[in-house]
Amino acid sequence: MSIETVRTIPMEDFRQVLLGSLEEATTSVHGFFLDKGDSLFETLAPVTAVQASAPLGPGSGTIAAKVNHIRFYVDAVLANAKAGAFIPVDWASSWAVETVNDEEWADLVARLKATFAEFRQLASVNDQWPEPVLGGAFGVVIHTGYHLGEIRQALAYLRHTGEAS
Repeated sequence: MSIETVRTIPMEDFRQVLLGSLEEATTSVHGFFLDKGDSLFETLAPVTAVQASAPLGPGSGTIAAKVNHIRFYVDAVLANAKAGAFIPVDWASSWAVETVNDEEWADLVARLKATFAEFRQLASVNDQWPEPVLGGAFGVVIHTGYHLGEIRQALAYLRHTGEAS
């Protein structure tokens, strides 16, 4: 069978790949694209509110801003999937969080975890994947991976400079 003739994959295969990739990006590395210990929540676990609030340079956004932006993106994809249609959002507002105290930082990470749990639940049971929803689902993995890389670079910078220790 050639690639050109294959048009569908079994839903369970699709779910397994999507959920496995999401799990790798967020909680548990399987070796698909990250090194052990490099998932989002493993990376965020030792981050303090001071580190999350440290300025990283012009136009970069703090780690707290990046975490809020990731959460905002996943929430937007969830809203689109639930509505079955594209819902415009205010992307600029996703960067509104800059500095956080200890309680706000813990709350932001907890909200991100809850948002990913809701997305995993949707992906686990959803049988309808129209193109925008499918694109958004893979976008969650890709977008999270992109910002995870930024967060890891920011932490390396902060450790190197001794800022926000």
